[in-house]
Amino acid sequence: MKMVRIQGRLIAALVLGASTMTAPAFAQTTPGASASKAVPPSGSAAASGSIAPAPVDSSYVLGFGDTVEVSLVGRADFGSRARVSTDGTILLPLIGKMVASERTVIELSEDVRQALIKGGFYADPIVRADVVSISSRYVTVLGAVGSPGLLPLDRNYRLSEILARVGGGTGDAADYILLTKSGATAAQRYYIAKLAAGGVGEDPLVQSGDKIFIPSVQDEVFYISGQVNTPGQFPITNGLTFRMALAKGGGVTENGSEKKLKVVRDGKPLKKAKLDDVVKVGDIITIGERLF
Repeated sequence: MKMVRIQGRLIAALVLGASTMTAPAFAQTTPGASASKAVPPSGSAAASGSIAPAPVDSSYVLGFGDTVEVSLVGRADFGSRARVSTDGTILLPLIGKMVASERTVIELSEDVRQALIKGGFYADPIVRADVVSISSRYVTVLGAVGSPGLLPLDRNYRLSEILARVGGGTGDAADYILLTKSGATAAQRYYIAKLAAGGVGEDPLVQSGDKIFIPSVQDEVFYISGQVNTPGQFPITNGLTFRMALAKGGGVTENGSEKKLKVVRDGKPLKKAKLDDVVKVGDIITIGERLF
């Protein structure tokens, strides 16, 4: 009987010792385990594994066809995704029609806020408006570019930025861009090298409705014949002169003379053409024989 009591006390001591030894270990491992199971906030870049796209610039002005999402920060009982209708309005819960056309997202947010306060729905709401899709403002980009088509304008862009967004010019692209402003009939020429290295004055802002075209070098050529070593057609580059055009044609033959330069432009002879004059698209250059 005495032996049984001793064994019982011994077992109890062992159990108590084991519990005092394992308790600190548990206290040390628990924080590490909980930290490893931490879940990123819903909607964060860490949770989704990707970086969220940048929002539309706050200076963007809404127009017909654009889709905007309006919500309240910290509240889930108000929110709507609406498309700007032909009359320039959107329909929202509680307050009905709101003018959205020709308003920035900041202005629209404040309009909605004031309407909710005036209607007695909320005391001091924080309204957020985000552009979901753009249909009202775009430019047309065509020609020898990486991605021709309609390009939405989610903010103010310069011509060089539009060129970058469409992947630049292709291998057979000319060295300049033709920009036709909305409502204009004549295109303006901008050389890509100046867009890249020049100042803001040489890189115009692009507006909705503008058309951008980069021709192929195969369409931007001049022709040279007569007393030159390599007659034919050649692409035009920025600042190309008749003297440089003769070099592209392999130079003047032994029987030719630079003084016998003749140029036909737009179907008419060009009077008093000089070697340092600039070549135009479609020019037909002829070098005549010299007099012995």
